Amino acid sequence: MPEFTTAPGLLILTALLAYLLGAVPFGIVMARLFGLGDLRRIGSGNIGATNVLRTGNRLAAALTLIGDAGKGAAAVLIAAALLGRDAAQIAGFAAFLGHCFPVYLGFQGGKGVATFLGTLIALYWPAGLAACLTWLLVALVSRYSSLSALVAAISVPVWLVLLGRGEATLMGVALAALIILRHTGNIRRLVAGEESRIELRRR
Repeated sequence: MPEFTTAPGLLILTALLAYLLGAVPFGIVMARLFGLGDLRRIGSGNIGATNVLRTGNRLAAALTLIGDAGKGAAAVLIAAALLGRDAAQIAGFAAFLGHCFPVYLGFQGGKGVATFLGTLIALYWPAGLAACLTWLLVALVSRYSSLSALVAAISVPVWLVLLGRGEATLMGVALAALIILRHTGNIRRLVAGEESRIELRRR
């Protein structure tokens, strides 16, 4: 764990503001801007970029991915610049929770993969890049977004240790555990052979 030097009150405020930023549902916003309808009633009902891609609108999916990853990265970078590395980790974790449990949507949010990766890249870019490459490799081989997310998440604590950032391992484990928890339905469908594959063609 990092050494906590920031005043507790500032850390609490940081967590609250980062949570509210993380709770912004970019998938819902992009679906409405592009006239795709209510994303929660499309495909898997998830608010993330993968479900936006299922509508066939690649631009909307790309913007959702950028927004979801960017809000996690922004929370980390702002907190780091204003307060320090301890606040940055708090901000990243809070932004991730905001995406998964957004107050704006009755705490029914996404699975957090893009926000997780954006947060990690902003905190420790080598580990974040390694996790992204892990996701991409598994996605190319399996065409399962959920499997890619699970393998990438599980790999993060390993990457953090191998890359010499052991102080962040606890956070990496916590985020990976939440990713797994958010994907329990996907895990059941993967085991049953019923999980949807990534669809790249336009509709």
